[in-house]
Amino acid sequence: RRFRSPAVNYSTVLLEAESQRLYVGARGAVFALNASDISASSALTIEWEASPEQKHQCLLKGKDNKTECFNHIRFLQRFNSTHLYTCGTHAFRPLCAYIREEDFVMSSQPEEGRDKCPYGPTTGHTGLIVDQQIYTASQYEFRSFPDIRRNSPSPTLRTEDAPTRWLNEADFVGSSLVRESVDSSTGDDDKLYFFFTERSQERTTTYSQGRVAAVARVCKGDRGGRLTLQKRWTSFLKARLLCYLHEYDFHFNMLRSVFVLHGQTPQDTLFYGIFGLEWKNVKASAVCRYSLSAVQEAFEGPYMEMQGSRSEWKDYAGKIPEPRPGTCITDALRARGLNTSTALPDDVLNFVRRHPLMAQQVLPSYRQPVLFSRTTHYTHMAVQTTRGLDGRVYHVLYVATDQGWLHKAVDVGGQLHIIEELQAFEQEPINNVVISEKQMSVYLTSPSGVVQLPLSSCQRYVSCYDCIFARDPHCAWNQTQCVEITSHANRSTLIQDIQLGNRGCVNTQKGMKKSRLLHLEKAVRVGDDALLQCELSSNLANPLWTLDGSQLQGYGLNSGYRTGTDGLLIIEAQLEQSGLYTCYAVENDVQVAVVSYRILVHQDPPLTPDVGGNENLEAIYLSLVTILGSLCVVLAVVLVYVGCCLKPEKRNNRKQKQHRSSSLMELKTISSHCNGNGVCNGGSKLLNGGLHDAGFLQIVPGGGHQTPSKEPPPPAPPLPPTPQLSSPECDFSGGLSATLPSVLRRMNGNSYVLLRQSDSESASPLCYSFAEELNRILEKRKHTQLLPRPDESSV
Repeated sequence: RRFRSPAVNYSTVLLEAESQRLYVGARGAVFALNASDISASSALTIEWEASPEQKHQCLLKGKDNKTECFNHIRFLQRFNSTHLYTCGTHAFRPLCAYIREEDFVMSSQPEEGRDKCPYGPTTGHTGLIVDQQIYTASQYEFRSFPDIRRNSPSPTLRTEDAPTRWLNEADFVGSSLVRESVDSSTGDDDKLYFFFTERSQERTTTYSQGRVAAVARVCKGDRGGRLTLQKRWTSFLKARLLCYLHEYDFHFNMLRSVFVLHGQTPQDTLFYGIFGLEWKNVKASAVCRYSLSAVQEAFEGPYMEMQGSRSEWKDYAGKIPEPRPGTCITDALRARGLNTSTALPDDVLNFVRRHPLMAQQVLPSYRQPVLFSRTTHYTHMAVQTTRGLDGRVYHVLYVATDQGWLHKAVDVGGQLHIIEELQAFEQEPINNVVISEKQMSVYLTSPSGVVQLPLSSCQRYVSCYDCIFARDPHCAWNQTQCVEITSHANRSTLIQDIQLGNRGCVNTQKGMKKSRLLHLEKAVRVGDDALLQCELSSNLANPLWTLDGSQLQGYGLNSGYRTGTDGLLIIEAQLEQSGLYTCYAVENDVQVAVVSYRILVHQDPPLTPDVGGNENLEAIYLSLVTILGSLCVVLAVVLVYVGCCLKPEKRNNRKQKQHRSSSLMELKTISSHCNGNGVCNGGSKLLNGGLHDAGFLQIVPGGGHQTPSKEPPPPAPPLPPTPQLSSPECDFSGGLSATLPSVLRRMNGNSYVLLRQSDSESASPLCYSFAEELNRILEKRKHTQLLPRPDESSV
């Protein structure tokens, strides 16, 4: 289901599961959608555009009036039981407003928002409203430093920027509240965690790059210091997030998005982060998972200190004051008379001011990423917890890309298994991902709209092995079809294998795959190529081919075969290659037959048809001679008539006109250096006046009205030099066979052409040119029979 409107840049989302509302903030508008069906006509809208005067002021500031000088909604949270709170950039003059939920209208005039909302639509920003207190993190003003702030109610707090700047060009991507005071035996405080990427000042082997990922923490009950750190956080600490792939020696230092998965207790909280590389020309992504205990361990470890004339962060080895700097107020401190942060000693607060960074890094679970992709740019994600039929709890991740794709994956023992790939938008980034377990839906936003998808699509798997191979915790096989386990109260007969993805279908395979196996027949002439298509429904499966029950071994240059992800290519078929070819999909050590071909390789048919008997053959010869003789007589009469009736003068005039016209035919080269007027390097002008691809030859017919020139015509440009053969065997330098791969793949629906110009065994004794050799092969390929099957997506 889709939702679209005249607005664009749908970026901010708030899901209210109880009221079944999905609130979406876009450019110049806020929407209230029905969470059960976002395409329903019951959507409510608040239009909130910047005034023409404010847009003009934004333009005078040098901003882009096509992207920046609008009101982009950047903050949308529930404020209390009756109102929402939202903020927008308002053409580089941020404003905030309260929205009455009952009738979805603004309950008051917008108020100043420069302390809660960034000025621009792309500036990193995150925020929370906790117990009617607004916490935000961003670079607020035009030339200000990044900051974490509590804006209301009093006292307002922010981070320190002198003498030690706590945040260095930070770009915020997410935040979360962890209520660690719940059932706490120490009377601990709730904490807020902020995730960001900032510029590093450490000089270590790990952080030799310019930017690093980090997590910061503050206590919800922080009131600031009395004199030292007045209106500043007294509990601020930050630590580095390490996401490292040993196999490629990649330090993923750019944090793009984060999702906090809350467990049954605060200690069960997990953080999933999407990381990228600082190199802009590399599109790699990784997903790392962290536990709250690993983050707490870093905050309880040693500190770092800025030292030296170059202001570099190094390990601090001095004395640490008591109580420990950066901790929240606990029952133990209250017993000592320290009931609030304003009662903390000055030496503790001075230490906090100069030591915000921890020396210990936060290592991911399993010490490596749970997901790595070398070609995908992940943008956002959401995580759901579900229980499989084996009783284990699994984390299902919905990870979005910058090309509009959604990857559904399951975390199995620290490795993410991709279940399916869905394209929700056409070549545009996904801005946000939200999950509703009540609606069993996932919601995606992009610059053009909102999409609602089901959490699972079990009905798409048509066989037992398709269902088991997917390893989807939502799906199971019930002996006849793939169903959602939530729809079955009695699950004793359901089959599911998430750990291995290959068990349970042995008894159900007979009759299931046999009826679905596709049988085809194909006739191939000796010396022709034949492509046997085998489209695999799973991207994780590999093809395996057998001939008359025996597996084909090797696909070298002289094997006569090439294999790819879409089929098997028989090259220059021979009589002994006839037989029954079967393609199997191999996944998780299980072979499933997909398609079989009965191939018959035959000789070329005889040139003379078998008409049966000498009498019939003699009659055919006599008939052919009679017909040809009659045609010769008719043609002779016509030629005599034409030769006698035409006058010599007309024949002479016609010959002159033909000679004059043919003299105006020109052979011209089309250069890639022609300008817009059709003028090329040599100064000659193309008669057609257009630009063409470089390197082609064009025959331009001349007109009959050109002014004759007294000077002789310039000589024609020389033809391109003919490639010289590098050896008597006609082997071109850099021959094709030297770079021919052993595995070929169909591209854009084209069939294969195998070029063997440099093969000494099959080289033509006449030493054909490249074009002649190619034309000869293509002519032979015309007779190859191909399946009348349209090209399908590889996904």
